[in-house]
Amino acid sequence: MPNPWLTIPLEEYEGHMSSPAVQQLSLLSELFRCVLDRYRPESVAILGVAGGNGLEQIAPDVTTSVIAIDINATYLEVVQRRFGCLPGLQLYCRDLDACELCVPSAQLVHVALIFEHTGLGRPLKNALSLIAPSGVLSVILQLPGENEQAVASTGYLSMQSLKEKFSLIDPAQFQVSVQQEGFRLIREESRLLPGGKGFWVGEFTQ
Repeated sequence: MPNPWLTIPLEEYEGHMSSPAVQQLSLLSELFRCVLDRYRPESVAILGVAGGNGLEQIAPDVTTSVIAIDINATYLEVVQRRFGCLPGLQLYCRDLDACELCVPSAQLVHVALIFEHTGLGRPLKNALSLIAPSGVLSVILQLPGENEQAVASTGYLSMQSLKEKFSLIDPAQFQVSVQQEGFRLIREESRLLPGGKGFWVGEFTQ
């Protein structure tokens, strides 16, 4: 079965994520800005960049290398149109479950709401392999809501194709998996969403 992310139109993904039932795009952008402000990295890699939500938060005088990775080449074309003026922007069409990503490392590797779709295992190893020495992994995981565990129902029917492979990641188990790879948690927080769900934010280094 083909990866559903290869068939979901970007406008439907962004419409779903910004809909009243979800309201996640703006908070994801804000959380990315916060981690950029904390670490002021010269280089950053974003895994699952989609249409580039949050890239507007990058300060070009601070971050001079931006590595944007996504499985959908059409999404990356949109990123190029929207953010091609960012200095050092590099676009890579990659499957996080592939054996090797073969992309440059970065001081900050940011992974938001991706592991719920890919699982851990190879995707986590690939994410960790991109972290430069003394760098940071920034992860955002979705926390369960009271009434709905998976993909929220909106008017964007293509998004429902994600339900079959979507699985929440327990933050405690995630920390164990990362620690087994030689990384330690240095910061965490939880943020509530208007729809009753929430995000867990964790930052790791070696």
